[in-house]
Amino acid sequence: MNCRKLSKPERWILLGVPFLFALGSLLHFAYDISGENPIVGLFAPVNESVWEHSKMALWPVILWWGLYYAFRGRDGEIDENYAFRGRDGEIDENRWFGSALAALTAALAVLSALYYFYTGAFGVELLWVDIAILLAAVLAGQWMGLHIYRYTQGMPAKAALALMLGIALLYMVFTFYPPHIPWFRDSESGGYGIASRSPFTGIQAALSPGVGAARAGDQLSSSIPWYSR
Repeated sequence: MNCRKLSKPERWILLGVPFLFALGSLLHFAYDISGENPIVGLFAPVNESVWEHSKMALWPVILWWGLYYAFRGRDGEIDENYAFRGRDGEIDENRWFGSALAALTAALAVLSALYYFYTGAFGVELLWVDIAILLAAVLAGQWMGLHIYRYTQGMPAKAALALMLGIALLYMVFTFYPPHIPWFRDSESGGYGIASRSPFTGIQAALSPGVGAARAGDQLSSSIPWYSR
């Protein structure tokens, strides 16, 4: 990457690194702080699975790139002091949203891969390592986004937005109904999704086809000594 003067959008991309790192770090604790509120669980990790940890990058990246377009897009921009003010002008939507998608996928891939490797290879989970991985993912994502913005024409904005929306919806759905594969398994409880720590685990199990009734009966028999099926 050459050293030519950065444009305002490019500076915004780089300014996102500390913001994304700080917000992602806070999201790590948000679900517990909220008292395990399921609405908060849509945006913050609800357990210690690889998939849930990647939420620390997902929503901050979407928010940061979306903020710039919301204020700079068609009817405004961010001035030299990074204060919002209105002005006629447009940002190249194809380059911007194509770059946003690249930043998002790169951050998610790096965070997930590093977290999966270190927990699987060493069998430990350390908070400071989680935070360091988040920083590496944010740096990788924003660098990728900057590179795409500077040197490519991006991709059709509507396609990029549709893909980002699809990714976000997938995370929301899998918060409650995750696939039962190692990527989604809570390393602490062995459960999956929000139900791995929810008081309504038994209810969700009872509603699951095939094995739900058996699981619900097992839980009932363990909680009521004289009950037997």
